[in-house]
Amino acid sequence: MKKLLILLLLPLQILAQEGPKSTMFWNTLKEHCGKTYEGEIVAGGEEGDGFTGKKLVMHVRSCEENTIRIPFFVGNDKSRTWVFTIDEDSLIQLKHDHRHKDGAEDKITQYGGTNPNTGLANIQFFPADQHTANLIPYASNNIWWVTLDETSFTYNLRRIGSERFFSVKFDLTKEINTPSAPWGSED
Repeated sequence: MKKLLILLLLPLQILAQEGPKSTMFWNTLKEHCGKTYEGEIVAGGEEGDGFTGKKLVMHVRSCEENTIRIPFFVGNDKSRTWVFTIDEDSLIQLKHDHRHKDGAEDKITQYGGTNPNTGLANIQFFPADQHTANLIPYASNNIWWVTLDETSFTYNLRRIGSERFFSVKFDLTKEINTPSAPWGSED
């Protein structure tokens, strides 16, 4: 009976050693700090959308204990930064920090959401929060999610109840030159 109990508890012990899956995701993301990658639209791109045909770059620019900032450049537009934060419960929040060339916040900024649970080590979901619903009512049904593995980082957006779907995939196997700072930051 004692051996059976040990066998039953072993998976719980292994899980406890690994920690929450969101923490595993966070730690994998932190491994890319300081690195820059090029991406491509894999779904939802169309002529005139402001993304198609432009060079897409993500730079895992800053990794603090509870905050990771990833500027997302679209051609020469350096207005976007994805800001990930993790709390004491291992829940991760994604916010979109939008800036003008002079560094001032755009009127549509700091929208996003927090994962509703610790998710999986290679994927985290972020349904739109109340701030987003108040700021951008049509985006209240947005769900963002990020997939992360050894070879790629994929940022996705689905607007539930519509055809809106956007996905951009970054190749983590090929680093590129680090760009200058995003708008609102200093080198």
